[in-house]
Amino acid sequence: MRFLLDACASSRSLVAFLRRERHDVLSAADLGASIPDDSLLALALREGRILVTQDKDFGELAFVHKLPHGPVVRLVDMTIDQQVAAVEELLRDHAGELVGRTLVVVSADRTRIRRS
Repeated sequence: MRFLLDACASSRSLVAFLRRERHDVLSAADLGASIPDDSLLALALREGRILVTQDKDFGELAFVHKLPHGPVVRLVDMTIDQQVAAVEELLRDHAGELVGRTLVVVSADRTRIRRS
């Protein structure tokens, strides 16, 4: 799978985990200057990447502003270790659902998957 990690979700641990699992990972932190959220959303869609973030603004861009998008995964109130475990579980249990106009919200106690 191909991922784009927003700067707020670009921990070395998460990047390392995804790369160990042989995923293609691009980190917004490596792209240089701050990139607006709508541009990251468009980049992820254009390159067929799953956007991973902690930022709730992407849900607003997708559902309220109805911007085109691919899968967006939002990690809510988690430590870095919890993020890695949550993404590992998400890929194990829901990889087939990470397609199209999908918004996934993952918190410590549940995972919600919604199509827009």
